[in-house]
Amino acid sequence: MTVIARSAAMALLAAVLAGARPADLGNGTYRNPVLFADYSDPDVIRVGADYYLVSSSFHFMPGIPILKSHDLVNWTIIGHVYQRLELDPKYSMVGGTRYAGGSWAPAIRFHQGRFYVYFPTPDEGILMSSAKSAEGPWTSPVLVLAKKGLEDPCPFWDDDGSAYLVHSVVGAGPLILHRMNPEGTAVLDEGKEIARDPKTLPTLEGPKFYKRRGYYYIFAPIGGVSAGQQAVLRSKSIYGPYEYRIVLAQAATAINGPHQGAYVETPSGEGWFLHFQHRGAYGRIVHMQPVRWVDDWPVMGEAGQPVATARKPDVGKTYPILEPQTSDEFNSRQLGLQWEWNHNPDDAHWSLSQRPGFLRLHAMPAADLLSAQNTLTLTLQDPALYAEALLDVTGMTDGQQAGLGMFIKQPHWIGVAQAGGRRRLILHTGAGETPGPALETNQVELRVHVENEAAAYSYSLDGGKTFLPLGEPMPIVFSWWKGARICLLSFTDKGSEPGGYVDIDWLHYQAAP
Repeated sequence: MTVIARSAAMALLAAVLAGARPADLGNGTYRNPVLFADYSDPDVIRVGADYYLVSSSFHFMPGIPILKSHDLVNWTIIGHVYQRLELDPKYSMVGGTRYAGGSWAPAIRFHQGRFYVYFPTPDEGILMSSAKSAEGPWTSPVLVLAKKGLEDPCPFWDDDGSAYLVHSVVGAGPLILHRMNPEGTAVLDEGKEIARDPKTLPTLEGPKFYKRRGYYYIFAPIGGVSAGQQAVLRSKSIYGPYEYRIVLAQAATAINGPHQGAYVETPSGEGWFLHFQHRGAYGRIVHMQPVRWVDDWPVMGEAGQPVATARKPDVGKTYPILEPQTSDEFNSRQLGLQWEWNHNPDDAHWSLSQRPGFLRLHAMPAADLLSAQNTLTLTLQDPALYAEALLDVTGMTDGQQAGLGMFIKQPHWIGVAQAGGRRRLILHTGAGETPGPALETNQVELRVHVENEAAAYSYSLDGGKTFLPLGEPMPIVFSWWKGARICLLSFTDKGSEPGGYVDIDWLHYQAAP
């Protein structure tokens, strides 16, 4: 290899490892990750020529995003499985919060003309929602199995129509199999343990059921989120006994913990495995591995190791390069599908119609941001990025804060605070506030620059021509099993008069070099 060729190869590898976008290289190949975004615990199915991906969303609402693709590389958000969870008042931040609760790893299946999504909540049990179309409307979630401490369910309808549900237990294992009624709305028994081997299959979780060539297969990760592997169990009987193999591991690659995902085939019979990789503050991002079968065992990636690049799936044609939605002008009557609230929203305190073309957030009293309702969040889609928002603060009142920030366990943000009838720019650092200049106008542009797991804040008072930094860059971290997120916020001090409002004209998102 020449020096120039070696340099080019190293540059490509560096871009791959950094997660540069887009994943589609435009020449019939793709690079991993296919989604540099926190679509954790992904499950994928094919229906006809289309592929659908769901992921866990925990406490964020609406819950369980649904993405669609024609080629497994280019994805767009098409909806959510549910808009709200009403299982406990804490999902609406009444009497407490549900951070790290809500929907854990979901499974999506298509059976007799309907889509089904099963998901657990750690406190309530296993729920199911279904729909004729993946875009919805979805039925209200029903409790299939009411029991605390269950996780990672997956349904399976056998060739004779018998319905089953496999799941794990919080703490990772064992795997338990239940019979279900044909409608998939309730289990019919107490369940039977079908896999437990803490020595050779430690931290066994995330099971996905498949049947191929007379074998029942359970694809299940072992070893934990950051350093785990992907195992596959198989048996001629659905109740076992199961033999197993490790089919994907980090080995000599830079892809740590490659596991927990979904197997899917193209119409031509090609096999592909989509899984997550834990990337710290960015959350659990999505990679894709080619799969071939040898002696009825899957061989993933390159001899069981993750690949950095590969030929795109054979789907019969070439599709446009797509990426999940990010920027929003707030010109629609409905909130963009890219947005999720921190809990169930209070719909009386936000609006897209009170001032058309703007998102209006009415401030509600809160002790701090984590106890504030109606904080709007956006998943990061890149390792380095800029997010900017234009705020009109005309409607703010004393005691109110509003701004743009990073939503994590110790959140930080740049924004505007009003006291004594005067407004000032501030940087909230989690440990306190860094004061900025007094704000003499009603409009301000705010910016957050994310790179290397840190966020730097700045503001502009001249229409975006010049941005001035405020404070020092601050770390972002993995929080509540989710990656850090951009957020738009407004709340007022507890004990203050009913809060005012802030109007947000737009949020612009851009990948950084």
